[in-house]
Amino acid sequence: MKTVSKNIHAVHTLLAGLALAVLIAPGVASAADPQLEKAIEQGRELFSHATFDGNGHVCESCHLAGGASPGKLPNGKAIPSLANAAAIFPRFRAKDNKVIVLADQVRSCIAGGLGGNPPAYGSEQLNSIISYLTSLSEGKPIEMGGQPR
Repeated sequence: MKTVSKNIHAVHTLLAGLALAVLIAPGVASAADPQLEKAIEQGRELFSHATFDGNGHVCESCHLAGGASPGKLPNGKAIPSLANAAAIFPRFRAKDNKVIVLADQVRSCIAGGLGGNPPAYGSEQLNSIISYLTSLSEGKPIEMGGQPR
């Protein structure tokens, strides 16, 4: 009888866990709005394939696994992942002596790292890249000025 009771308890615990997962997962798994999902996917495509008329590299040339894993610069220097990039902006950039936002960082990386023509502020391309990077940070605590992880 003890075994049956333990099994029933285990099934109840499993069902309760599954019910909780169903309630929580929709907000974590995807954006609620199909247009936002489209922007995220466009950003992912740009991140992986767009050279922005630069040196032939793409964002993913340095930011590996779509930015979700640590990467490497062409000189071999290790760089952190972009998993919390949207959660650490705005931040102070000492070399420019000013506060920057994520869009500034993306444009700077495209101009410098890719030698390309960065998308204009407010453009669909830039908004899509920002949407994609923000999706990587979903669920991460806001830590303005924090360190990339």
